[in-house]
Amino acid sequence: MSDEFAKGLAMLTGGLLGWMVLSGWYTTESFESPIQLIAEAPEGLELFGTLALTLREALFWFAIVGALVFWVFIPAGRQARIAWNERQSN
Repeated sequence: MSDEFAKGLAMLTGGLLGWMVLSGWYTTESFESPIQLIAEAPEGLELFGTLALTLREALFWFAIVGALVFWVFIPAGRQARIAWNERQSN
């Protein structure tokens, strides 16, 4: 169980760190503004800016889905398999 927790935590922190760095570069208008990291993305970006914003969204979903997979789905699958095997043996 601790192995899955560590993997989920690594995916969550790594993905959100990348998201935060890219959000700081592209969506922070000023540091005095109350809306930092979640402001609207600038329009008219070239290829690398568009790729960075796409990577930003991918890192966010990687962090959320990765943590859910290792913290919820894999342990639930193991418990379901154990329950299924116990049911079959009775």
